[in-house]
Amino acid sequence: MKTTALLLSVALAALLSCSDAYRMFQSRIPNGDRVPNPCQPGAIWAGVGHQSPAGANARNPFGLDFKAAGFQWTVDLCRKDSDGDGLTNGQELGDPDCVWKVGATPARTTGLSHPGICPLDSATCKNSWTVCPSATPTLQKGGQSSEHLLIIIIACSCLGFMAWL
Repeated sequence: MKTTALLLSVALAALLSCSDAYRMFQSRIPNGDRVPNPCQPGAIWAGVGHQSPAGANARNPFGLDFKAAGFQWTVDLCRKDSDGDGLTNGQELGDPDCVWKVGATPARTTGLSHPGICPLDSATCKNSWTVCPSATPTLQKGGQSSEHLLIIIIACSCLGFMAWL
């Protein structure tokens, strides 16, 4: 029981750290907290620069470009079409004129799309890895419940992500 409580505490601390990191990065791009999830209408893709909605894994094309831009919104990053869908990152994120500054309201806050994942029905998509995530698989190993293993995996992924930055 003490081990479970310790694991849960560590996982919670790691997740809270990741949550703060995402908010920090989200605030550096226009509408960073409103980027739609192309796999789940009405949902948000919190890890905008990553291949999964939660982040803390491999970067998608926008994430690679954002890193190359020093994790800053620049005119070059805005004008780039990271995912190859024919729209600039600025068009997708509501800054079509590439004038947005941190803390300001973007020119558009609706009709957004994901700058690192082109539409799933696109024939020109650069990111061939794009497959909508399925339900979380059930994990079992050595008597541990799937929930414990999932918490451990999330915590380790998150801590690894934070250390990698």
